[in-house]
Amino acid sequence: MLGAVLGDMIGSRFEFDRSPKVKQFRLFDKRSEFTDDTVMTMAVAKALLSCDRDASEEELKKALITNMKEIGRRYPDAGYGGMFATWLFTDMTKPYNSFGNGSAMRVSAAGWLYDTLARTREVARITAEVTHNHPEGIKGAECTAAAIWLARHGHTKAEIKDYITQEFGYDLSRTCDEIRPAYRHVESCQETVPEAVTAFLEGEDFEDVIRTAVSLGGDCDTLTCISGGIAEAYYGIPETIAAEGMKRLTGEFREILEEFRKAVN
Repeated sequence: MLGAVLGDMIGSRFEFDRSPKVKQFRLFDKRSEFTDDTVMTMAVAKALLSCDRDASEEELKKALITNMKEIGRRYPDAGYGGMFATWLFTDMTKPYNSFGNGSAMRVSAAGWLYDTLARTREVARITAEVTHNHPEGIKGAECTAAAIWLARHGHTKAEIKDYITQEFGYDLSRTCDEIRPAYRHVESCQETVPEAVTAFLEGEDFEDVIRTAVSLGGDCDTLTCISGGIAEAYYGIPETIAAEGMKRLTGEFREILEEFRKAVN
């Protein structure tokens, strides 16, 4: 899960088409800070940790709504999208048929907590449905969580690519060099998740995945958050990068990460 947070932080200063579209850049600077991607990743993790692994859909959705609203409201300036902000800061609890990439950026905890791929996908769907109940929003969350599950269970990149292509129908045939020139800021799952997966597939280690994702541009914090979450499961995270990211988190988020670490070890 820390990989997703690091991706968010590192990508944050390049959001809204500010990426230089190269892989050579300083990994962290004073502008590298967490955004709503991290806040919601933490909220979803906290919600899932509060429930039994075999909790019902109703129990999970109640915990998700409670934690997303409580934690999200403590960080009002994190950069939430318009419709999600309305959901977050009002009494609204019903989903609003979104296919935005928010469902995919916050789901990484589901990729780590469950023993089977089927349960992982089921919980990923539930985490999406509390807000992003459009089929594309659900698909993006399931794909991201499934990729993490496959990566941490030792599947090869070829196997992960084949699974995603067959199960979710995403086009993973383009290279990053083919994607990069025309790719622009877009906040839909269908135009973020495949690109994030492609960056993971082309990257040679955790840092290279992050740099590759940033080089694509677009909605850089979210794209890199998704890529980083998968890359952590496949490669692990270098200690120096992890330490730099941890310094930039609040005490609350460090506590959630520690609770999560104990739960998955």
